[in-house]
Amino acid sequence: MQIELRFFANFREAVGQKTIERDYEDGLQAGDVLRSLSEEFTEMDLFEDGELREYLTILLNGTDIAHLDGQATPLEDGDELSVFPPVAGG
Repeated sequence: MQIELRFFANFREAVGQKTIERDYEDGLQAGDVLRSLSEEFTEMDLFEDGELREYLTILLNGTDIAHLDGQATPLEDGDELSVFPPVAGG
């Protein structure tokens, strides 16, 4: 299956581009893809003790995976997974 991966702010800098498309085996979950990205782009540092870091926003086709099945959210061919770092402001 093909997944479009979108990166924002410092994650875009770590990857070197805004969007990449990757082919993955069928049946993977969001956490599987995020772990593979974290291993490939070590500057992203998405996990702490096996869990996604707090305050990260991961959207699957525009919906936060926290409102779906979290890391266990299933992926399908053509999905778009967007990765946002923590946002601070005042």
